[in-house]
Amino acid sequence: MTTAGRGDASFTGSIPEIYHSLLVPMIFAEPARLLAESVATADAVDILETAAGTGALTRELVRLGGHNIVSTDLNEPMVTAAAARLVSERVHWQVADAQSLPFSDRSFDVVACQFGAMFLPDKVRGYAEALRVLRPNGMFAFNVWDRIENNAVPLVITGALCAAAPDEPLEFFRRTPYGYFDIDRIRGELETAGFDRITGEYVEGSSHSTPETGAEAFCQGTPLRSEIERHSSLDVESATAIATTELRRRYGPGEFDAPIRWLQITARRPAH
Repeated sequence: MTTAGRGDASFTGSIPEIYHSLLVPMIFAEPARLLAESVATADAVDILETAAGTGALTRELVRLGGHNIVSTDLNEPMVTAAAARLVSERVHWQVADAQSLPFSDRSFDVVACQFGAMFLPDKVRGYAEALRVLRPNGMFAFNVWDRIENNAVPLVITGALCAAAPDEPLEFFRRTPYGYFDIDRIRGELETAGFDRITGEYVEGSSHSTPETGAEAFCQGTPLRSEIERHSSLDVESATAIATTELRRRYGPGEFDAPIRWLQITARRPAH
């Protein structure tokens, strides 16, 4: 497994807006609904969400009703964008690092995280923080993407960009968002952090897009954009054009559906 590179967790500039408007409906909405359904099985009142992004999972948690939700993200621009779109007396928005949470021990019944664990530099530390703020028998519910080979659009885009610049490959997707998928490794790290009753299931879904939308979403609405901006021979415009051309070649010029696959996990804090 590779580890997150510098800047891989940075969602700044125009990224939050493109992320919310293009990526959320494309690949995040379906997993958020299913993760919220998992949270609904817990007898929870107080929920902490980490790595909330622009609030895809938060909106699903609000629909459950009857919960007090603290939604956090490391990136202030993401929190600002989310808070502007979702105003609810049940949701408190806060900038917070999932590896150093500013909350007291045993403060929450559930900790939920949508596609954030991949970005933790120290996974065990992040999981231990989730355990610390959970009450006895509390649930940690989260998801991570499966390997890139099972997520078609980022695979196509990564292949096209690496072919265009083989001496300086753009491997952000393979390295970080789609680089943390081994259920045995994840289970071991959760156990090291102190969790038990760990369950995991790979889930298959579908993304709906066009070549233009898919290319813009992945090249400009993720930290890949920052990697492109540091590149010696590609810029954001040319990289997006390369990605668009390859998606058109693979799927045609109009709307298309492509497979996505992720791993959904729950774990419990011990009763004592």
